[in-house]
Amino acid sequence: MRFWAIFKRDIKKFIRNPIVLVITLLFPIGYLLIVGNSIQGSLKHLPLAVVDLDRGPKGQRVIELLLAIEASPKTWRVYREEDPQAAIEATRRGFYAGALIIPSDYSRKVVRGERADLGLFLDNVNIFSADSLYNGLRAALSGFQQEYIPIRQELGRIEVQEENLYPVFDYDQFIIPGIIIMGIFLGSITTGVFGLIMDRFLGIHEAYFVTPLEKKDIVGGLIASGLFITTVISLIIFALCSLITGLPLKGGLWGLVAITGIIALATLGHLGLMFIILGRAGHPRIVGAFASFLNVILFFPSGAIYPIHSFPPWLRAFSAIDPETYAVAALKSLIFRGPDLRVIWSDLLILCLFTGLALIIATIAFKRTL
Repeated sequence: MRFWAIFKRDIKKFIRNPIVLVITLLFPIGYLLIVGNSIQGSLKHLPLAVVDLDRGPKGQRVIELLLAIEASPKTWRVYREEDPQAAIEATRRGFYAGALIIPSDYSRKVVRGERADLGLFLDNVNIFSADSLYNGLRAALSGFQQEYIPIRQELGRIEVQEENLYPVFDYDQFIIPGIIIMGIFLGSITTGVFGLIMDRFLGIHEAYFVTPLEKKDIVGGLIASGLFITTVISLIIFALCSLITGLPLKGGLWGLVAITGIIALATLGHLGLMFIILGRAGHPRIVGAFASFLNVILFFPSGAIYPIHSFPPWLRAFSAIDPETYAVAALKSLIFRGPDLRVIWSDLLILCLFTGLALIIATIAFKRTL
C-alpha cells in the first residue's frame, strides 16, 4: 500500500503541472511537423537565374523547358536576368542557387550541328543545392535527342573546365555553421536564465530582495556572464571543428573577428529569448523539457542542414522569423565566402533588431518577486 501511495502522489503531481503535461502531449507532434518537413528527399524551388543572350528559337526552347520543370516537378524557380555579370554576382552572394547563361551563338551552333555549350554558374556554398541543380539541368537538357546540349559547369569563369566559385568542401565542413549554432543554443540554455531558475529552485534568489539590485542589474548580469561563457565555448567548438575537418580560416584575423561578432550577437539574442520564455520558470525540469523542443523548432528550419528553398510555404514563413536562420546564413557566408559584409548585411541587420528587441522584452518581462 505504501507503494500505491507514492504512485498516486507522483501521478497527481504530473497531472497538476499543466506545462509539463502540454509538453508531453504536443511536443512530439511538433517534432513530426518541423523535422518531417525540414528534411525531405528531392530539393525544390531552387532559385535559378537565366540570361538569354541568344534570343533565338533554340534558346527560347531551353527556357520553355526550364519553365515546364518549374511548373512540375518544381525543381527550380526561374528568374530572368538581362546582365550575365549581374546574375553571376547575385549567385556569388547567395541570392541564386545558380545562373544559366545561354550564349549569343547558341541557336546558330545547334542548327549547324556543332557543340552548343551552356554556361552554368553554381553557388557551391550549399553543396546540396549545387549538386541538385547541376544534375537536374543535365537530366532535363539531355532529353533533346538530336539537339543534345552538353553542359559545362562553369563556376567563377567561363571555361570548358569544371571550376567552382568557391573552394570545394565536404559535408562535415558544410555543417560546421550549424554545429556552432547548436553550441550557442546549448550554452544559452545552460547559462543566463538557467542560473536564475536554479536559484529559485534552491531558494537562493530570495537574497536578491535584500539588495539594492534592480531587475535590469539581475538580467544584465546573468546575460553578460552567459554571453562570455557561450561565446568562448562556441569559438572553441569552431576551432576544433576546423581542425578536425581541415577547414581553412578565410580572411585571417578580420575573418575571425567577423565570425566572433556574429557568434556574440547570436548568443545575446538566444539569451534574451530564453529569458522571455523561461524567465518565470521555477523548476529545472521545465528547462529540460523546453530545451529539446526549442532546439528542434529553431535548428531544423534554419537551413543548417537542408536548403530553406525546399521547405513547404508555411515552414519557409516560419524560418523567416527564426533568428537561427540569419545566424546560420551569416556564419556560412563568413566561413565559406569570406568576410564580406556586403553579403551578410541583411542577416546582420535582422540579428541586431532581434537581439535588441529580445533584450528589451526580457528586461521588461522579468519580475523581481517571489
